[in-house]
Amino acid sequence: MNITIITIGKLKEKYLKDAISEYTKRLSRYCRLEIIELPDEKTPDNASEKEEMQIKTKEGEAILKHIKDNMYVIALAIEGKMLSSEELAGFIKELGVKGESNIAFIIGGSLGLSKEVLNRADYKLSFSKMTFPHQLMRVILLEQVYRGFRIINGEPYHK
Repeated sequence: MNITIITIGKLKEKYLKDAISEYTKRLSRYCRLEIIELPDEKTPDNASEKEEMQIKTKEGEAILKHIKDNMYVIALAIEGKMLSSEELAGFIKELGVKGESNIAFIIGGSLGLSKEVLNRADYKLSFSKMTFPHQLMRVILLEQVYRGFRIINGEPYHK
């Protein structure tokens, strides 16, 4: 299975880079992982709604350029469906059974995802009603994907 994470924003913090590196190494047993980092657009402090929409649109266009036709796209969005770790594992397994072996997870920037990206998504996934920094969300997503593969393979994981 091929997992692609398309994300807005570069990681700067060493502890986050270390965590990403660790989960990338762990996941190499289960899938081919690619992380595509795209630059975030600078948002002025007092940005108008129109300016925010323009920023989301520009980031969305960059994201869409990296989505291939054969990808099953899962957008991380607060309004998406919340799943338990076991349900996410089952969902990933079911995608593989259906022949969807190219899964792309999309993490937006600080303003979220454009409507164009949300419309392209095959599934909208929410981790919480809370908002998380998009850099930290990358670590959380990788941990859950790793946990999912452990569950799929009947391997122990922390409950």
